[in-house]
Amino acid sequence: MDYIEVSGKNVDEALTNALIKLETTSDKVEYEVIEKGSAGFLGMGRKLAVIKVRKKEDKPVKANVKAKETETQKVADSSVSYEPVKAEPVKSVDNNEIKDDSHEQPKKTSKYTTVMPNEEVERRITTFLGDMFKAMNLEVKIDVKFDDPDCVNVELSGPNMGVLIGKRGQTLDSIQYLTSLVVNKGKDKYVRIKVDTEDYRNRRKETLESLAKNIAYKVKRSRKPVSLEPMNPYERRIIHSTLQNDKFVSTRSEGEEPFRHVVVYLDKEKNSRY
Repeated sequence: MDYIEVSGKNVDEALTNALIKLETTSDKVEYEVIEKGSAGFLGMGRKLAVIKVRKKEDKPVKANVKAKETETQKVADSSVSYEPVKAEPVKSVDNNEIKDDSHEQPKKTSKYTTVMPNEEVERRITTFLGDMFKAMNLEVKIDVKFDDPDCVNVELSGPNMGVLIGKRGQTLDSIQYLTSLVVNKGKDKYVRIKVDTEDYRNRRKETLESLAKNIAYKVKRSRKPVSLEPMNPYERRIIHSTLQNDKFVSTRSEGEEPFRHVVVYLDKEKNSRY
């Protein structure tokens, strides 16, 4: 895609305007600053910031992610001695997908014990991840914290964490999913596993919230719906939640996984109330 020139009061505003125009997020573009802009003196001689922006070229994602998950699953199988339980997908929830829309959860079987000690949960996590990172030749510190009996936070730290995050967090999501399978094998009670590194989850959430508000503003001005890029269920919920109380626009999910995406549109029913 060719570069386009976009301006704003400053570089940040110019970049935001570009993201709205290209209907994408900051991690999917590359840009060059042509003019940083200046406020001038008492409003005189003011110059706008100008940047050249274009979308990054996308490479096939589905096959790559599948390959990564397959390689990582081999490590999971070799790390734990018991047989894996095939996961059943949880149906997505359209229109404000506020309910849990996570990828999959393990089946429950009555022949296993319900409660697993925290020590065993931590051992499964550190053994699986440790073996996986060793196979990847990565030096990673694994910090396991128990928020409550049903939720475990796993913080990864070390050099080259960008490799573990991957494109739009897809590698990190795969690691989280496989770790969840390993921990919940042989358990009646499901334990939620959250894997993060370098505060990526919060940074991505803030980016998506900002994008949602910018797209809503564009929809109000153009009165035309805007389709966002394909997102996983967690990220779609962020968009839905950010705009659910907006007085003029609504959101809905369209398409099939892995291309399911959010559409932001002008809600005539809401408009009639105000």
